[in-house]
Amino acid sequence: MTGKKQRAIFEDATAQAQETVAAPAVRDAHRDRESIAMWQFAIAALVVLMIVVGGLTRLTDSGLSITEWNLVTGVLPPFSTDGWTAEFAKYQKIPEFTEMNYDMSLSEFKTIYWWEWGHRFLGRIIGLAYLIPFAIFAFRKQIPVGWMGRLFIPGLLILVQGVIGWWMVSSGLTERVDVAPYRLAVHLGVAFVILSLVIWNGLRLSRPATASLAARRERMPAMVSAISVIGGLTFVQILSGALVAGHDAGRGYTDWPLMNGAIIPPEATEMSPLWRNIFENPALVQFDHRIIGYVLFAAIIWLWFRSRRAGHDRLKNWTTWVLVAATGQMLWGILTVLNGAPLTYAIIHQLGAVVLTFLLVRARYEAAYPTMQKIART
Repeated sequence: MTGKKQRAIFEDATAQAQETVAAPAVRDAHRDRESIAMWQFAIAALVVLMIVVGGLTRLTDSGLSITEWNLVTGVLPPFSTDGWTAEFAKYQKIPEFTEMNYDMSLSEFKTIYWWEWGHRFLGRIIGLAYLIPFAIFAFRKQIPVGWMGRLFIPGLLILVQGVIGWWMVSSGLTERVDVAPYRLAVHLGVAFVILSLVIWNGLRLSRPATASLAARRERMPAMVSAISVIGGLTFVQILSGALVAGHDAGRGYTDWPLMNGAIIPPEATEMSPLWRNIFENPALVQFDHRIIGYVLFAAIIWLWFRSRRAGHDRLKNWTTWVLVAATGQMLWGILTVLNGAPLTYAIIHQLGAVVLTFLLVRARYEAAYPTMQKIART
């Protein structure tokens, strides 16, 4: 009996010693997760800024002002009169100048140049802000098990986004007076994919691993699926909005709910083959954007009602914010159309898409990793 007691005492002491050793390691792992989460959120903020600057670059017709892609030497803008003259001479050779801006002065050129240069410079900053910390976290072995690939993918997409950006710009340097709307849509779409991924990563890493595992056991699969589908439809609407911007379709039909007095303008199907109208006809492009918006808004109203049955207060709150954002976005979109899509209205409308995207990602996270609810005392 004495031997069993001694063995039990020894086992308890060993377990306590192991816990004492393990506790600092757990705290360090949690701190690592928090640090990486903060980094991901910081990247998300930079991507939002990039979306705004990119939108302003498009709306000010500045995207073709730099006609070359020099990854290293392009970091520095012109500093001398000769440098500015040389850059202006390159711009004067492309169709946008010869067919539209032939009376542009050097001073006016500098304005659009700075927008495009700022857009590219910010892209380089985001690339470095991702790759350098990623390398440091990896070198110090601070990246949690199973997270190397999840953190690598957004970094890869950021690098690919630079290539897509030049692919987009190059489409407007020879035969067009602007960039190809398809390529603009791809460029914007990838930006929103990156934004969604880093927000999702940040949310998941902001909790200790044990807390995440416990929360996952309470996962609400039906709500996760519903929010995922609505998130996908939101992404389609964002791509549709890029096509509207690419065709300047928001300025051609400035009445609502009709379009030039008709439900569908007769010119909306004049292209052949018929499918081209969906992507290339400004009339049908704006009509599609309106219809997708109505469907999306109806789906979000349904989501709000569906979340009432989920029995989770935090999820209800987030879906309410989703509905508020969607309502504001729809009303602002109508105002943007009625006013002919001026720059300020258009960029706020784009920011609304960013807000809605964030709220959908946050709501999906709440459904996938529910916050523990407090039981009210009676």
